[in-house]
Amino acid sequence: MSVIYKPTGMAREYSPYALNIYIGCSHRCKYCYAPGTLQRRADCYFGTPSPRKNILRLAEADLQKTVYREQILLSFVGDVYCDSADGGATTRAMLELLNTYNAPVAVLSKGGSKMLRDLDVFKAFGNRIAVGTTLTFMDERKSAEWEPFASSPEERLQTLKTLHDAGIKTFASFEPTIEPSESIKLIERTLSDNSVDHYKIGKINHYRDADKWQDWRQYLIDCVNLLRPANKQVYYKFCLRKLAPDVELTLQEKNPDEYIVRV
Repeated sequence: MSVIYKPTGMAREYSPYALNIYIGCSHRCKYCYAPGTLQRRADCYFGTPSPRKNILRLAEADLQKTVYREQILLSFVGDVYCDSADGGATTRAMLELLNTYNAPVAVLSKGGSKMLRDLDVFKAFGNRIAVGTTLTFMDERKSAEWEPFASSPEERLQTLKTLHDAGIKTFASFEPTIEPSESIKLIERTLSDNSVDHYKIGKINHYRDADKWQDWRQYLIDCVNLLRPANKQVYYKFCLRKLAPDVELTLQEKNPDEYIVRV
């Protein structure tokens, strides 16, 4: 059974390959799509997940069979730095395994400072890794309402800064964007900190008529006006672009693979 796979649909905009280590998550985000995708009740998905059975052995079989030259994302299901039953041991072992096979990797997490326990492994990858976090709210009360057991906004921001200062390529995912004004504040903060190399910007999807909540066209314009003068790497997801077709973007800003990690 292959566990390193090619995502499709909206997930493909994030990475050409992906690997899910845990099926479940402790963060309990209100907008989480995973229970629905996996056809699981929320109470069966949220909790303290264990690593998938034989995941390291199965991943190594894939790595022995295929040479991966484009990034493998950890992960679309679960969070590799949530409160897992193994204390993150499998995440670290998987990173070491991927590095042994010279695979390019991207890590996306809301685990905040938990990511720093593997800083030495990240450094061992050199330029074959990018580490990022999802940013939703600057307001900690709103963050706690929507992502009750994820790390706080300030912790995520500080972790990005620490990673960036350590020479790790960093990225920030603004998907979901729930309140554009909050996301704009976060973008401004990361620009002032110089803590993010690459931005992925979308909106909230599949959640209670989300397209009617905000002026998404103005949000896209505001992001462009902030990030383009800063000469930042940015990808705007199709879900946002399609609601503002008159906003002119560069080919790079519309190409999901422009800034992925490669070897």
